[in-house]
Amino acid sequence: MSPARLAIVLSHPTQYYGPWFRWLRAHTGLEFRVYYLWDFGITRRKDREFGTSFAWDIDLLGGYDSEFVPNISMAPGTARFRGLRNPELIPRLTAWRPQAVLLFGYRYEPHLRTIAWCRRQRIPLIFRGDSHLLGRPRLSSIKRLALRALYRRFAAVTYVGAANRAYFEAFGVPAERLFFAPHAVDHERFDPRRPEIQNAARQLRASLNLAPGRPVILFSGKLVPRKQPGALVEAFLSLTRGAATLLLAGEGMAKASLEVRAAQVPDADVRFLPFANQSEMPARYLLADVFALPSHGHSETWGLAVNEAMHMGVPCLVSDVVGCQRDLVTDGETGWVFRVGDQAHLAAKLREALAALETETDRFKARVAQRIAGYTYERATAGLLQAVAAALDPAR
Repeated sequence: MSPARLAIVLSHPTQYYGPWFRWLRAHTGLEFRVYYLWDFGITRRKDREFGTSFAWDIDLLGGYDSEFVPNISMAPGTARFRGLRNPELIPRLTAWRPQAVLLFGYRYEPHLRTIAWCRRQRIPLIFRGDSHLLGRPRLSSIKRLALRALYRRFAAVTYVGAANRAYFEAFGVPAERLFFAPHAVDHERFDPRRPEIQNAARQLRASLNLAPGRPVILFSGKLVPRKQPGALVEAFLSLTRGAATLLLAGEGMAKASLEVRAAQVPDADVRFLPFANQSEMPARYLLADVFALPSHGHSETWGLAVNEAMHMGVPCLVSDVVGCQRDLVTDGETGWVFRVGDQAHLAAKLREALAALETETDRFKARVAQRIAGYTYERATAGLLQAVAAALDPAR
């Protein structure tokens, strides 16, 4: 039996999916081609929330078949429905003649055109998304009906974790169409045993003049309100002076106000690090004793930085609306969980984390390693292949 022929439609190359596609090509017989709808991440462009221009510094395109479909939008981007306009997509899909199409998301014009094309051609559709309902206001009845109708179009759906599965179930996707393909990162790149990472971390620690033996709490990402770095700073400032160092790594609209707030308490050890590209991230995680992701709302659909930190052996402090919390962060076992919007609870959990790590660092590291071991490209691939087989099964 010949391998399945799968077209994958994705908005743009990302630091998470590019390496997975390379792994998928190297380790399976699946024939696939990725159609990218925009060149963000490859071409140096300004990120709206980071407020800085960059291109990822790791290989996102090598080792698998892909092509860029020209985006003719006058305002290209993923912040608006018509930010992706790719009239050549359907002709290119027609020419390649896939047996199935894997669609990442549904929010943009070419997504809807692809769904309509697949329906006309009787080509089965597979969906991948990571939305959840945690911290989300109740959707209108019209939107709920629209989403139910949308997901009925898909022969199979992959879900990344518990909250994501609950989301699909809420919109009527039956269990037999759901396949677990977890979010994963390139664990070989995030391996704390690698000498080059250890050397880079030692150099970074020396350049920052971090106090020996003082725990380090790391936040890394966009310094924007939805990520709640301000809440983390306030919780940190409530600690006993000298108890820890807080590293805030990244850029964004909230950075200036955070610097002002930290300067108001000069004896609190709050440091700011600039945006770091992908090749620099493992060393930063290796500095950390705790990684914090205090996001609120439903926009933190997963939090792949948690995967990265856990592969580096770092327990995590997250809010209870971060998408990965139910899967990766068990309070008191692989990290700590606080009630979103409860500043006192965040401060209490931060103190609890620092107290626990005084005597239980090895236990936490062991539990973290055990938990993250199930979130790999191997497991994600197994789920995807099951979804493809189900979508192509004429008996279903």
